[in-house]
Amino acid sequence: MDFRFTDEQRMLADTASAFMQEVADSSATRQAMISDAGYCAESWQRLCEQMYWQGILVPEACGGLDLGFVEQIIVLEAMGERLHCSPLFSSVIATLALRSVPESAIAFSLLERICAGDIVSLAHTEARPDWGSEGVGVTASIGESGWTLDGCARFIPFGHSANTFLIVARHAEGLGLFVADNNQPGVHCQRVQTMDQTRAMADLTLTNVSVAREYCLSTDFEGTLDAVLDAARILLAADQVGGARKSLELSVDYVQERVQFGRSIASFQAIKHKAADMMVKAESARSLLYAAGCIADEWLSGYSDERALCEAAAMTSAAAGEAYFFTAGSGIQLHGGVGITEEYDIQLYFKRARSTEAYLGNPTAQREVVARLLLDGDS
Repeated sequence: MDFRFTDEQRMLADTASAFMQEVADSSATRQAMISDAGYCAESWQRLCEQMYWQGILVPEACGGLDLGFVEQIIVLEAMGERLHCSPLFSSVIATLALRSVPESAIAFSLLERICAGDIVSLAHTEARPDWGSEGVGVTASIGESGWTLDGCARFIPFGHSANTFLIVARHAEGLGLFVADNNQPGVHCQRVQTMDQTRAMADLTLTNVSVAREYCLSTDFEGTLDAVLDAARILLAADQVGGARKSLELSVDYVQERVQFGRSIASFQAIKHKAADMMVKAESARSLLYAAGCIADEWLSGYSDERALCEAAAMTSAAAGEAYFFTAGSGIQLHGGVGITEEYDIQLYFKRARSTEAYLGNPTAQREVVARLLLDGDS
């Protein structure tokens, strides 16, 4: 594949980098991650109003930009480089889910609200035994007055700050997608402590939550959920690739400054070899990322099927997850004992790398997906 950015995409990349330098330096990230919301409301408002990145994948009819996966990846890669604390990833996944269900006034309205800056989160799994349909922990039952939801969903990015949830629930005939507000009776969402302080996670508990029939967006969401999660893995890989490249940059900057035995340790051959390995990992994952982005664009446009999307997502997720963990871990080693201390940013990248490596399926699980697709055709 001969891939090159268009002039518009290069402009978007430059703009994203400049905006992140302005709003997401180390100090801003550290302040945002310890706040109650887990992000800076002012930066989020600027992102929504000035950059309008939350509208990249939203159709024009709903007020969006109706661009593609490559453009969304460009933005998320720049945000990953800066560990920007933002609910954008959550809203983008919700956008994909809403685009994948039958057209309705409710779905249209939610896409408009996402464009307006409302935080909408997909709540889909308890992450046991896996992140897909087997892990759905919410049940739905139908009655005369509508649906009733009960159960739990975990690891919802910025779920505690969400205005609305798209809830995947198991009913008698399969999986459905339902809409519930955060302030609705029986809905309880609470932020939970995780290793990665820069991306807030929340758990959602539903107790006898009533949902009107029109707020059931789909009763046949199982196959759709798999495709949405595959697309989410590609977008998550953008964050991982951005973080991997920044981990390399931070490490190279540090070893050039650190002096041992009368000279910079960057001149030591062992250090050079380690940095070279880090670069190969990061750039290989980046190549896979943008190839997967092109396939995801074809899927979104209806020119490619879910099997191609699944294969691209699994390959990219495995490569990006391993690359990020390797580069951030190697960065800790190159920093020495101080690398894991609070003073240095590399420890924040290491924590983000470890958490994102596990989120939505670790590299081992993704390689197993690729093996099944290649060997026996089962997806």
